[in-house]
Amino acid sequence: MAASSARQGHHWRCSFSRRRTQLVFRYLVEEKGFTTFALELSWSAGLRIDDYLQTGKGDAREIVRETLTHSPWEREEFVSLIEWMRGYNSRHPDRTAHFMGDDLGAPAMSDAFFGRVTGYVQQNHPEALPKLNELYTGLRPIDGVFAYLRKPLAERQQPATKAQEALELVSSQKGRGEAFEWAEQNARSIAQTARFLTMNPDDPDSLPTFQRFRDEVMAQNVTWWQQHTGQKILLSAHNDHVAYAASEPELYPKTQGSFLRDTMGKNYLPIGFTFHQGSFLSKDTALGGDWKKFTVDAAEPGSNEHTLDQVRYRDFYLDVRTAPAAARDWLNTARPTLNIGTQFPVKPRDVALAKDFDVLIHLSEVREADKLKP
Repeated sequence: MAASSARQGHHWRCSFSRRRTQLVFRYLVEEKGFTTFALELSWSAGLRIDDYLQTGKGDAREIVRETLTHSPWEREEFVSLIEWMRGYNSRHPDRTAHFMGDDLGAPAMSDAFFGRVTGYVQQNHPEALPKLNELYTGLRPIDGVFAYLRKPLAERQQPATKAQEALELVSSQKGRGEAFEWAEQNARSIAQTARFLTMNPDDPDSLPTFQRFRDEVMAQNVTWWQQHTGQKILLSAHNDHVAYAASEPELYPKTQGSFLRDTMGKNYLPIGFTFHQGSFLSKDTALGGDWKKFTVDAAEPGSNEHTLDQVRYRDFYLDVRTAPAAARDWLNTARPTLNIGTQFPVKPRDVALAKDFDVLIHLSEVREADKLKP
């Protein structure tokens, strides 16, 4: 498994992604046996994109609008990536590429996604369908999580309890085969999301608990996919998710990368990104607001980025595991590093790169990804 950087919660998106992400994934697919591109996107949206990749029904641009709207990935780069993946699948029907979302069900969980669970039960265990429909009443569908989070806590806790009961109901049918496994996993995604939506966004003391839960869920979903498909995965997420430890441990007490190392060991390879200067997408506020362009000047002396930019290569990657001893000592020392996420501005935080990543990619200058064309 490989990991890269991007995030709906914390991320930066740049011109590196537009062409090179596709080239990297293309190389991994064609030369290294990878078949899945995983993004920090809701599980249900990932399935919608993958349906298109496997069947060719629909239009890549419209599916990007449908599944990535109001996200930082509603960009031309993802149209290009999805179009390439669909073209590859047309040429290789015996070994197709897949797209997965490993995250909770935000910003929405559609009625059609709930139907992936109830449809299975209706076909295979119709006697359990009335109870399942009853449990999902009041939760199905979620049209917008931000509006849902404004409901009183008690109104969110009851559906979360019922969503867990629905998962247990589906699991108790003891089905066999691929259809059952997918129905159970989809029910699990609904239960995970409903539980996460019992958080109180106005209570900062509760955020570390929910962020830990979210990272654990993302790791569980990636692990489930890999175990059920046997596929090599390129995982795209923010540095603070794929790293062995986050630059903000007080907010992210255990990362997705740490969970994945627990389950996959050396089969998990975290790749971190740094950049020296340029523009990117972020927001003025973490919840709500619009993605817009921000720009930062050259990194300050003493920061990781400033020293990395003194290397004679403009853009480069470094295998931290095999770096010379002197370089390892430098990489093991915590220094100010800029990790840009959902909200900007932010201050640099101390990061020891070699303790967080096995491979590092440094870019001298970046720019924001291109807006989706009409």
